[in-house]
Amino acid sequence: MRRIRGIGAVAFAGVAVFALAGCQQGSASGGGGEDGDAVTLQFQSLSDQPTTQAAIEEIVDEWNTENADTQVEIVQAGWDGTYDKLITQFTGGTAPDIIHFEASSIVSFAEDGYLADLTDLIDADLKSDISEGIWESVTYDDQIIAYPSTLQSYMAFANTDLLEAAGVEVPTGETMTWDQLQEIAKATTTGDQYGLGWGLSSPTATMMSLSLGFDGGFFEGEGDDASIEVGADELAVAERIHEMAYTDMSLEPTSLTQSGSDVLPSFYAGNIAMTVQGSYQATNIANDAPDGFNWVALPPLEGTAGALQAANPQTYSVNIDSEYVEESADFLNFFMSADNLAKIAFADALIPSSGEAQAEVQTLAGDDQAWEQVLASGQGLVGPPFLTVSKYTEWKDTIATPAFQRYLADQISSDELGTQLTDGWDDVAG
Repeated sequence: MRRIRGIGAVAFAGVAVFALAGCQQGSASGGGGEDGDAVTLQFQSLSDQPTTQAAIEEIVDEWNTENADTQVEIVQAGWDGTYDKLITQFTGGTAPDIIHFEASSIVSFAEDGYLADLTDLIDADLKSDISEGIWESVTYDDQIIAYPSTLQSYMAFANTDLLEAAGVEVPTGETMTWDQLQEIAKATTTGDQYGLGWGLSSPTATMMSLSLGFDGGFFEGEGDDASIEVGADELAVAERIHEMAYTDMSLEPTSLTQSGSDVLPSFYAGNIAMTVQGSYQATNIANDAPDGFNWVALPPLEGTAGALQAANPQTYSVNIDSEYVEESADFLNFFMSADNLAKIAFADALIPSSGEAQAEVQTLAGDDQAWEQVLASGQGLVGPPFLTVSKYTEWKDTIATPAFQRYLADQISSDELGTQLTDGWDDVAG
């Protein structure tokens, strides 16, 4: 089987690299709009990959060229510490007009009244081209509080040489069951190699997402009225991973304490036959794997409820205190056009939210097998219940993550995990 490298190579070749101009943080609106002066919108972007930054600057330059009366200024920021920084900006009246973040982190800002209602400002064609499930992920109190842009899924990648050596046929269906994943992991485990490596040092997002495939939603209700229920469906993914690690001995247990990126060298070295990663890692595998390394992206994982995962898109919101809410929405309608969104998604190896953009990415990717599976995995993305839970982030960081870590380290039982998740929520929710 030929080595699959296109997903990264084309992405890097398809976007010209520009140097981002330095921008100064300022007030909620950049000024202008009076006496014929141009309006200046501050656009705080968190994109940290050079190719994605270049794509965004190219889009902004095109807008600025065509819209002399409304100029957009990029405020380059980073993901680390963004939540706390935005709290400071909102409370101090210095938040930018346009805010790049993610769905799971913006609910509290909407709840506090910091984000504009975009429901009637979104382009009608764009609205109809994005699935209801994805729109649900950015809807709070019946208001759309953000444009959903790009998403990731969790995918299994396999070393095809090791599967072939073990007599295992690479799955080719539209989906792959957890039983298939477990069977392949067992079949490819030998004395000096494991069948699967899975970086789960921060496990909660993975558990919450993949549990939807077993109808495990964890939460009901929204805001402060949410309640938790942790049953067999919610624990199905964690229990399967635990079984592979400690019963089958087919999942490398050390990998459970590592990040996804930390596991990749073992994958390249042939110490593990498969690894589950965020879909965006397809680009890193394509660009970083050694010459002669043959790999494939496997079909989306399917549980008892289907190949469902959580839609937690990157988002673009508008500061409700901006002087130019409508102008900001006009820019975002342009920014989210199929060509532009596809350009950003392709550079970042992420799944674009709109159908037209997905089709454009498919065209850019050609016959790249990895991109085919990345886009296929996006068909099962739905808005998860936790996105509308106001204290979810606190529960995730202080309760769920350490509890899942203890369970994956074989320090507590499944029943104890369920109790800690439930009791911990009761403590957080008060």
